[in-house]
Amino acid sequence: DVYKRQLQGLRLPHLEQLLDRLQIGAAEAVDSASPDMPHERALARAMGLRAAPGHAPWAALALRQRGIDPGSRAWAWITPCHWQIGMDHVLLQDPADLQLRAEEAAALLAAMAPYFAEDGLQLQSDDARPGDQPVRWLACGEALRDLPTASLDRVIGCDIGPWLPHSDRVRPLRRLQSEMQMLLYNHPVNDARLAQRRVPVNAFWISGAGALDEPAGAMPAPPTLELRLKDPALKHDWPRWRATWQAVDDSTCAALLARLRAGHDVRLTLCGDETVRGWQGTPAGLLHRISSLFGTQPASKGLSLL
Repeated sequence: DVYKRQLQGLRLPHLEQLLDRLQIGAAEAVDSASPDMPHERALARAMGLRAAPGHAPWAALALRQRGIDPGSRAWAWITPCHWQIGMDHVLLQDPADLQLRAEEAAALLAAMAPYFAEDGLQLQSDDARPGDQPVRWLACGEALRDLPTASLDRVIGCDIGPWLPHSDRVRPLRRLQSEMQMLLYNHPVNDARLAQRRVPVNAFWISGAGALDEPAGAMPAPPTLELRLKDPALKHDWPRWRATWQAVDDSTCAALLARLRAGHDVRLTLCGDETVRGWQGTPAGLLHRISSLFGTQPASKGLSLL
């Protein structure tokens, strides 16, 4: 397939040495129908979240990680976005492509917040979001408790139909979505964007909903994340993906290899479209010393397992 063709000739010397020296673990399959992506499932496990697929309370967890107590309340991320409407489907475009400016986001938030409040949802800005991430807001309210949501990474570029929650319980949220579409249709921010030939904001996406069950202080430290590969992989931008792998190998993989050589415990988790697989450091035994005489295996061998 396309992925395996991209692996041909890909040489990543630091990753190759890592995979040669680490002990491979069992693979975990993540079905394409899951609302979570494999890398999100792996992160949830690393953070000790015991939530079922689609129920990881990422927004509440993010608050706690930055030193804000989310309490027992339910939180979610609200991401302004553009739905591209076709004849028989609605596609969610990447919110990052909107390049929403700070003043635009503030005006839209001010216009939308009162409608959210009518449904018992407090809508506020998320000032601590990573700088390279699209604009997103925080919402708090009981309607978000136990609400199954699909992650943006799962839905971007796809028909939203299969990923919208369907039940009487979420009917107010579906109504709110319709109200916001009408509000945004003639909003001055969108009028200006259209005049500048920029894509309008015509919807929002809910993700990371739920409340934290774990008491404060019970969560482990987050693992080190290497996210540079995510965007080119999700967009199937293979030339950029290959170039990014070279940069990752020269930096992150090289640092991990140095730690392993210095005698530190090293754990590595690689995630594909439907698979999570881990490797961890073990003392170099007889079998490794013998196999190392024949040289390291190409990185494509390890990556092909994803």
